[in-house]
Amino acid sequence: MAQRGGPAVLPDNPFQDPAAVQPRPGPERAALDAYNPFESGAPPLPPYQAPAAAPPPQPVSGIPPAAAAQPPRKASPTEPRNYGSYGTQASAAAATAELLKRQEELNRKAEELDRRERELRNAALGGTATRLNNWPPLPSFCPVKPCFYQDIPVEIPADFQKTVSTMYYLWMASTIALFLNFLSSLAWFCVEPSSGSGFGLSILWALLYTPCSFVCWYRPMYKAFRSDSSFNFFVFFFVFFAQNVMYVLQAIGIPNWGFSGWILSLIALRKNTAVAVMMILVSLFFTAVAVLGIIMLKKIHSLYRRTGASFQKAQEEFAAGVFSNQAVRTAAANAAAGAATNAFRAP
Repeated sequence: MAQRGGPAVLPDNPFQDPAAVQPRPGPERAALDAYNPFESGAPPLPPYQAPAAAPPPQPVSGIPPAAAAQPPRKASPTEPRNYGSYGTQASAAAATAELLKRQEELNRKAEELDRRERELRNAALGGTATRLNNWPPLPSFCPVKPCFYQDIPVEIPADFQKTVSTMYYLWMASTIALFLNFLSSLAWFCVEPSSGSGFGLSILWALLYTPCSFVCWYRPMYKAFRSDSSFNFFVFFFVFFAQNVMYVLQAIGIPNWGFSGWILSLIALRKNTAVAVMMILVSLFFTAVAVLGIIMLKKIHSLYRRTGASFQKAQEEFAAGVFSNQAVRTAAANAAAGAATNAFRAP
């Protein structure tokens, strides 16, 4: 049964139409039920009246009627989901990589701290398994073995590690400068055969200053910061002051002294440009080493004055070190015994 006012939607089973199955309340339904078309003189059917429209639903508070009337929108199966912009994903990946990098760095530091703690514990207990000499770092097949034990992060306090490392680099720079000085002196000897004495002295300085500077001023400085030794501080100041004077002489470059400094570089500039350029580079190297040496001497002297060291303390340390030496004590005992024996034998 079609309704007026719009196209009717026919159900699959016409007998299940709500208009036909459900009874329509009111007088129209009663008149329709009482109407009999086969009865003579039956009154006509009442005119059709459209049912009253249902009142619109009341809007929910806070939601406009237009929005309440619209059905919820379903996402299309082909519509891509928004997982965040590319910039957000890139920043998240960068943050993850930074966290992993920090974690690896913390793990390395933890392992280094564990190693230092084990070495310090073994040193306190008198263990020598981890205190083997490690400098100079020579290969295992070399017949000459390391002569010193050096580990700046373990033995030097944290406040002085940078200073000691800088002095170590200064010693390495002076060694490299002496080697370059040997090469430039050789080149100058090839150009000027009369400069043989300077070439010979350059070999002597390279062979002599390299080990002596390490033993005479670097090791005392290392031991001074390691054990706060006033005696080693005094040894370092005395030797390193003389070393700085030698650095200045190397930068000056007096002819026939074995140093390719500024004076000899200017002389070589008149005869051979290539050799002069090489000597100028060596002169710059010597000058940088001399300036850095003077700066470090003043810095270490200021650190020394703040440690509370004194000359009296250095004397006490020297006396204690001398009398604690077994060889010195044995020699003193033998001398005393010999003097006593001679005294008793004398008439």
